Amino acid sequence: MKRVMNTIVCLSLASLCLSSCVSKRKYVSARARATQEYNDNQLLNARITRLEDTISQMHGRLGAMGNANENANDQLNRTNSELNMTKEQVMAQRARLQQMQNFLDQQRASVQALKDKITAALTGFNSNDLTIEMKNGKVYINLQEGLLFPSGSAVVNARGKDALSKVAGVLNTNTDLSIDIEGHTDNKPIHSKEYPDNWSLSTARATSIAHVLIDEYSVQPAKLVASGRSQYDPIASNDTPEGRAQNRRTEIILEPKLDELMQLMNAPATTAGK
Repeated sequence: MKRVMNTIVCLSLASLCLSSCVSKRKYVSARARATQEYNDNQLLNARITRLEDTISQMHGRLGAMGNANENANDQLNRTNSELNMTKEQVMAQRARLQQMQNFLDQQRASVQALKDKITAALTGFNSNDLTIEMKNGKVYINLQEGLLFPSGSAVVNARGKDALSKVAGVLNTNTDLSIDIEGHTDNKPIHSKEYPDNWSLSTARATSIAHVLIDEYSVQPAKLVASGRSQYDPIASNDTPEGRAQNRRTEIILEPKLDELMQLMNAPATTAGK
């Protein structure tokens, strides 16, 4: 801009110096041209300023877009990382569940094999004496009162001991078992000097069977739990003699130990490959 002003000044001085030899028309024309150039220069400067502002704004936009793009890339990377971790966790969980399912299948097969052994050992007894069933991952040996005890007594008779000897033979060859012995009665109250109520009778019968298995047939006592359920877990109606007869029973419940399964269930899930 100074250069333009200097040019104008110089032209002005020149015009004054040459006023005597340059016609007034040429002087006016030169001055008009100088003014026009100055105005054009001003317009160009204004345009440059606007362009510089536009460029600055564009740089700002590009910077913002770059930051946004960088943030988007960071978010994408985090999402991919979380997705990969989730996939690993899912794979690890599937592997763990499959391992648990395999173990449960093995346990089911073991329970079935145990039931088959018990059934084979007790083939000499009919359904009026006892029944054998598998439910909830356990084997239930349901021994009727008439097979084991005289009415109102907890002393095991000879036929009962015969049946228990055969059961003990299977128990002693399957060491990894939990054995629950549960005594049950019907709902008819008992009042005797030895057994004041059905709780006492049902518990005494379960304990008596435990002693026969331990003392006479060498079943490990640490495996056994003996308890009485009295009349409170019937399997038939107590309204008929037949139903009450079914309820007067002792159950030997055999369950393979589930320590390995419990360890799997309690173990924290790990990611695949670890």
